[in-house]
Amino acid sequence: MLVVKKGSAGKRGNNIRSDCFVEIELTKGKGIRSSLQSKVNSMYGQNINDLIITMCDFFEIKHAEILVEDNGALPFTLAARFEAAYKKLRPDDSREFLPSMNKNNFYLTQKDRMRRSRLYLPGNEPKFYSNAGLHKPDGIILDLEDSVAPSEKDSARYLVRNALCSVDFYGAERMVRINQLPMGLNDLKFVVPHNVHVILIPKCESAITVKDVEEEINMIKAMNNISAAIYLMPIIESALGVVKSYEIATASDKVCALAVGLEDYTADLGVERTNEGRESFYARSTVVNSAKAAGVQAIDSVFSDVDDMEGLKASVLEAKALGFEGKGCIHPRQIKVVHDSFAPSEKEIEKARKIVLAFNEAEKNGLGVVALGSKMIDAPVVKRAQHTINLAILNGLLDKNWNK
Repeated sequence: MLVVKKGSAGKRGNNIRSDCFVEIELTKGKGIRSSLQSKVNSMYGQNINDLIITMCDFFEIKHAEILVEDNGALPFTLAARFEAAYKKLRPDDSREFLPSMNKNNFYLTQKDRMRRSRLYLPGNEPKFYSNAGLHKPDGIILDLEDSVAPSEKDSARYLVRNALCSVDFYGAERMVRINQLPMGLNDLKFVVPHNVHVILIPKCESAITVKDVEEEINMIKAMNNISAAIYLMPIIESALGVVKSYEIATASDKVCALAVGLEDYTADLGVERTNEGRESFYARSTVVNSAKAAGVQAIDSVFSDVDDMEGLKASVLEAKALGFEGKGCIHPRQIKVVHDSFAPSEKEIEKARKIVLAFNEAEKNGLGVVALGSKMIDAPVVKRAQHTINLAILNGLLDKNWNK
């Protein structure tokens, strides 16, 4: 049996920021000997050393050589890197060194809340975490899947877990994209206990996958006495997933949205993804139709050119016309364009106002038939108009007391 005596985690190098590298080598005798290299040693060196000693005490490490190369890592990052390095030496140790939950992170979500934008943050890049909420995305995705190299998967789990505890996301919906199953089931124990709102299920191709994730979530919730709802967002990223999209959307009442991922979908088809999107029109339309039939939201794929704002705007307007209600973002500068493009126009708002007012007036007068000009207004038209009104209010384009 191979006995591992040295474990490491994190990043090192001159271009690293807001991160650190931790290496732990277990020794016989000599106690704890640590070496700290930090650009902020004069200000925070003692705090870093105190944290190292605290973690050694917690995990009952008596004898070890510990190297820390710090490049401005916050305490939750340092703790995550230390624990990941230690667990490589003692993988059977189930104890967790958890940061205190930030008081600003105690908020819930709703199944039908607005999800115009969701900002992807690579799960192994803490430098993006602290300011992400300031950009006001509707949701923040801590990603454990495609953005994390296979060799960094284990380390990223501790970082994402600690970020859920420590980082203030300023009211954004707290999301995590797990890995493909079966690996993704192991990710859940790191995130479910720490007030995650939505779990994104990548490359989903069957209702069974959704049910397996839901079952694992429910088991972890029961073990941790958690009552808050955790919703699911399957991502359709293959030809088979598109065919099975309605089955997936109706697999659980915890599914809040269907998302489409076009990079993997077009790769599955063996074609190149284009901005025009002709190659993915069928997939996007099918996902929208499946989502609407199931009564959940439809969320469009990311737009990968972060410098092309006009292209992004055109993509969002097309997505809106198809029936999508949100879009993925891979850079904060995309968020405002996405929000503005999904917002209703002045013409749409004015038309919606007239429809809702006419309907309310007809109801007040006990009329069963409603007309606006030469057009009859039925329930679906009123529902769509009310949705436009709600979007206008949420986007600050209409006062919530507009009809009083």
